[in-house]
Amino acid sequence: MTERKKGANAGVVTKEMPGIGLVYFVPSGTAKYVRISLKPGQGIRVTLPKRATLAQAEAFVQEKSAWIKKHLATQQQEQQKKTVFTPDAPYHTRFHQIHLQAHAPLQLKSRLRGQEVHIFYPEQTGWEHPEVQEYFKTTVEKVYRLEARQYLPGRVAYWAEQFGFSYQQVTIKNAKTRWGSCSHTNNINLNLHLMRLPAHLCDYVILHELAHTVEKNHGPRFWALLDKISGNARGLDKELKAFRLQVY
Repeated sequence: MTERKKGANAGVVTKEMPGIGLVYFVPSGTAKYVRISLKPGQGIRVTLPKRATLAQAEAFVQEKSAWIKKHLATQQQEQQKKTVFTPDAPYHTRFHQIHLQAHAPLQLKSRLRGQEVHIFYPEQTGWEHPEVQEYFKTTVEKVYRLEARQYLPGRVAYWAEQFGFSYQQVTIKNAKTRWGSCSHTNNINLNLHLMRLPAHLCDYVILHELAHTVEKNHGPRFWALLDKISGNARGLDKELKAFRLQVY
C-alpha cells in the first residue's frame, strides 16, 4: 500500500514493503543519489533525488534489505537497554538520588533539595506514560548538567596540572555523538553524560582531550602520549565503547 502525504509533508510517499516495514520516500532537490537513513523514532527514510523514480528507489531498498534489517535489529537492542524509570527504584546520579512520586495535580514538576531530587507525576496518568518517562529523562539530564559544571572543570584542572598541559576554557555540552572534543585553540568541550561513566573512564576522556592540546590528530604520537598519561589508552578506549551517549 502506497500513501502520499499532504501539507508540510507534501511529496513524501509512504509504502509498506514486505519483510522491511513502513518506508518513507522523501523527495530532494539537492540529493545526487538514493540514500537510506535509519534513525530511532524516525523509521526508514529514503532520500529520492529528482532524477530517480520511485520504482528505482524501491528496488534499491530491496537490494539493501539485509543491511536494513541488521541495523533495525541493532536499534531495537539499543532501545531495550534504555532505563525505564519507576517509583520503586530510586535513580542515582553521581551525587544525587532521584525519586519518582505520584501526586494529585495534573502537572509534572520536580524539586531539588540538597542531594535529593523529587519528580512528581499525575497520579491518574501513571509513571509508565511516555510523557512521564521523557520528563524524568529530561530532569535527570538537568541534574547531570548541574553536576558536570561543578565537577568536570576541576578534574580538567587537576589532570592538566599533573601532566603540565595548558588549555583555554572548559565548556559543558549535551552532544549527541562525542564524549568530548578539543578545539584548535585548546578550548575543551565535555559532554554532561560523562557524569554517567565510571570515574576512571570519565578521567580517561578528560586525558584524551588534554592530549589533543599537544597532538591534534589520532596519530601514533597522540596514542603514545595518551598511553603514557592514562596507563592503558587502548584498553580504556575499548572499555568506553561499551557505553552509549543517548542510551541509559
